[in-house]
Amino acid sequence: MNTSLLAVPVVAPILGAAIAVVVGVRRELQRAVTVTVLSVMVVVAAVVLARVDEHGHLVARAGGWTAPLGITLVVDRFAAIMLLVSTIVLLIVAVYAMGQAGEERERVSFHPLYLVLAAGVSTSFVTGDLFNLFVAFEMMLAASYVLITLGGRPDQVRAGMTYVVISLVASTLFITTLALLYAATGTVNMADLAIRLGEVDPALRHGFSVMLLIVFGIKAGLFPLFFWLPDSYPTAPGPVTAIFAGLLTKVGVYAIVRTQTLMFPPGRGGADWGDDLLLWVAGATMVVGVVGAIAQDDMKRILAFHIISQIGYMIMGLGLFTVAGVAAAVFYVIHHIVVKTALFLVAGLVDRRAGTSRLSSVGGLVRTAPVIAALFAVPALSLAGLPPFSGFLAKFSLTDAGLASSSHAIVAVGLGVGLFTLFSMTKIWTGVFWGDPDTAPERTPQT
Repeated sequence: MNTSLLAVPVVAPILGAAIAVVVGVRRELQRAVTVTVLSVMVVVAAVVLARVDEHGHLVARAGGWTAPLGITLVVDRFAAIMLLVSTIVLLIVAVYAMGQAGEERERVSFHPLYLVLAAGVSTSFVTGDLFNLFVAFEMMLAASYVLITLGGRPDQVRAGMTYVVISLVASTLFITTLALLYAATGTVNMADLAIRLGEVDPALRHGFSVMLLIVFGIKAGLFPLFFWLPDSYPTAPGPVTAIFAGLLTKVGVYAIVRTQTLMFPPGRGGADWGDDLLLWVAGATMVVGVVGAIAQDDMKRILAFHIISQIGYMIMGLGLFTVAGVAAAVFYVIHHIVVKTALFLVAGLVDRRAGTSRLSSVGGLVRTAPVIAALFAVPALSLAGLPPFSGFLAKFSLTDAGLASSSHAIVAVGLGVGLFTLFSMTKIWTGVFWGDPDTAPERTPQT
C-alpha cells in the first residue's frame, strides 16, 4: 500500500509557509496559499483515516531506512483522528482569522507562521520517534512566540517571553531525556523503545517515565506545571488564542497518552507505580483550574483556567489504565478540541464587538448580538457536561470507567469540578450576555 500520503501533512504546510514568504505583502495570495494547503491537509487526513480504518495502522519510512536510523511516520486510529480533527480546526480558525483580523493583526508574518504551526501539530501526530516529536515541538514553539506577540503590546511581549522561557526549559529536559534514552537503549523510535525499555533497570525506566511526563505536562498545562498558561493565552490575538487553547495543549496530552501507554504500560513502568500518581495529578489539575476560573472577571481568563481543569479529566482517563478509561480520555480530547476552540472564537467576537472581555464591562449582548449569544451557549453547555452535548458523553464515559475501576475519589472530584464548571459558564453568561455593563468601553468598528 502506498503510504506516501503520511508525509503530506508534514511537507505541505512547510512548503506553503515558504510560498507565503515569497509572495510577501500580497495578502490575498497568502490567504489563498493558506486555505489551499490546509484544505489539502484535511482531505489527506480524511483519506488516511479511511485507510487506517480499513487496513489498520500505516507506516512510512523515509528513504526506505528502518528504525532506529531512518525517519518513521506511523498513524493508527488515535493519530488519524487527531490529525483529521486538528486539520479541520486549523482550516476553520484560519478562515475566521481572515474575516476578523485587521491590518495590524494579519501581518505578512501571520500566514507563514500559522502554516509552520500547522506543520508542527501534524508532525506530532504522525511521527514514530521521539526525536522528530522534539523537532515538532520546536516548530510549534518558534511559530507560537511570534503569533502570541502579534500586535506588539507590552502584555503580549511579557506573555510571549514567559511562554518561551518555560518552553525552553521543557525542551532542554526533553533533549536530555532523549540522550539518556538513546544511551540506555540505542534508539528513540517509540516502537523500539516499547520493546527495549523492558530490558532496562526498573528504577531507570521509572525515571524516564517521570521525565517525559514532566516535559509533556508542561506542554499540556498539568498541575503544578500550568502557571504559564493563564497569562500567556488570553493576551494573544483571538484566532491565535483559539488555536493554542484548542490544539497545543492537546498535543501535550496526546504525547502523554502515546508514551505512557506504549512505552510504559502497566507492569513496566506504568500502572505498577504511576496510576495513583496520575490520578492525583489529574484531580489537582481539575481543582486548581476550576478554582482559578471562578476567581476571574475576564471571559478569556476564565476559559484559560478551564483549559487546565479540563486537561485534568483527560489525565484521569489515562490514570485509570483501563481500556474504557483510555477510550474515554481520547474521546474527551476530541470533544475539548472542538468545544474550547469554539469558545475562544466566541470570546474573540465578544472582545471585538465590546472592546473588552471583562464581565463587568460588557453585558446585554443577548439583546444586541443574539447570534453571538447562541454561539456561546452550545459549547458552554457542552463544556459543563450537560446532556445531550458531547461533554456529557465524555464525562459520563469517564465516570463510568472510574466507577468500574473503584476509583471513587477521582470520580467525586470530577463530578464536583463539573458543577463548578457550570457555575463558571453561568457567570460568563450573566456577565457578558445578560444585564448591563458597569462601564461603557469604546466599541470597536465592525468590518
